Amino acid sequence: MNVTRTQLDNGLRVILSETHTAPVASFWIYYRVGSRNELPGRTGISHWVEHMLFKGTDTFPRGEFDKAVARAGGVFNGMTSHDWTTYFETFPSARIELALQVESDRMVNSLFDARETELERTVILSEREGSENSYFWLLNEEVTAAAFREHAYRHPIIGWRGDLHTMQRDDLFRHYRTFYTPRNAVAVAVGDFAGDAMLAQIDRYFGSLPPGPDVVQPVVTETPQQAERRIVLRGDDPTAYFIMAFQAPAATHPDFFPLTVLDAVLGGAKGMGLFGGGGNNRSNRLHRALVEQDLVVDIDSSFRPTIDPFLFGFYATLAPGVSHGQVEEAIWHELTRLQTEEVSAA
Repeated sequence: MNVTRTQLDNGLRVILSETHTAPVASFWIYYRVGSRNELPGRTGISHWVEHMLFKGTDTFPRGEFDKAVARAGGVFNGMTSHDWTTYFETFPSARIELALQVESDRMVNSLFDARETELERTVILSEREGSENSYFWLLNEEVTAAAFREHAYRHPIIGWRGDLHTMQRDDLFRHYRTFYTPRNAVAVAVGDFAGDAMLAQIDRYFGSLPPGPDVVQPVVTETPQQAERRIVLRGDDPTAYFIMAFQAPAATHPDFFPLTVLDAVLGGAKGMGLFGGGGNNRSNRLHRALVEQDLVVDIDSSFRPTIDPFLFGFYATLAPGVSHGQVEEAIWHELTRLQTEEVSAA
């Protein structure tokens, strides 16, 4: 795959990859901001700002962008992670310019109407309340918070409920102005286009935008964990869940790719899925050792690329009548096998 990397004068980094297998092109804009950048009292602000960028600009009032994308035969969405927030559009390649027009516009001209902010508060609180109905979701939130005492990775991406009640429109707008700048962004285009022409279009739409302030990324070193930490949640859900997580290195660590292979051996190949999961199959070791032995209904492992050290986790739904101890013992058995037996090439 031919990949071109360059940078505009205002600091916007650009990555292009031409591929002419289908008359389709996709444009993504990544901002270096996520829950990692949030302080106590402002958790969930990156996710909330992501929602607000779908509320429109003067050029594309609310709902007009949706209609324009539909007319052009495209799709779009946005996502917030620990380390980044991204927006993307995929179109028939002849219509990809619309993506550049929209993303350059909302990088600097998004409307943060006070009424829309309050409406979105209700939406996000409802989203969180819906997740709280899942004991598995609650357990995962508690495990992550227990794993990190100092680092912002301990905060849920959607934010803590108390913060979602107290944040105001001006907090969101300040966050937007700080992080949504060319200097803090990466533009990625992949698909059926001529690289020189695409770069010229990106420069046309983004090149004149002010670079924005220097963003100081947080530098937080989590104090090394000295002992095992256990979380037990009790409730009225008859289904039992189990999570086992280990402190794991960042994406820049030399052990990252070996651990990615290990994740595939244990839980199934997932590629470089930025959200983890999504690649389970019946030939992996955990499936054979736990699902086929009727210890769990399902099990997966997760190891994702992150800027700072995060977690390598195992996530299981227990079969009826099986204890957490039985599942934990079976997972430890598979981990011990990795230390005492070579992994075959098959």
